Amino acid sequence: MKTNYLAVLVCAIVYWLIGGLWYGLLFTKPWMALEGPAAQSANMNPILPYVITLALNLLIAFVLAQICAWRNANTAARGSAIGILLWLGIVGPITFTTYMYEGRSKELFAINEFYPLVGLCVMGAILGAWTKKAA
Repeated sequence: MKTNYLAVLVCAIVYWLIGGLWYGLLFTKPWMALEGPAAQSANMNPILPYVITLALNLLIAFVLAQICAWRNANTAARGSAIGILLWLGIVGPITFTTYMYEGRSKELFAINEFYPLVGLCVMGAILGAWTKKAA
């Protein structure tokens, strides 16, 4: 399979920026209220989580690129559909089950887990639309 590494990098950065907007602007107050003290750890290194998140986003984007290539998702719509299907069939059910057993709220699930839904959709669209031939 050919991988467009520049598209993977762009996807990882876009997903990372969506996360910043999601938690830092759109849902900051309700997320902090629902998460409680765990989201406000004073002992946490202020930079390391962002670096690790970007590295994990690279992994997610790379795997999504492989699935898009495997499924011949060569349009934004096809790539986006693959991202949505992965969330609907894997991410959503797994995380909802965990939230249910932990007694966590549906509101917190919506804030935390619709972010990857949007992210996978956008990354899939980028990967599908990026038609440059990869080496």
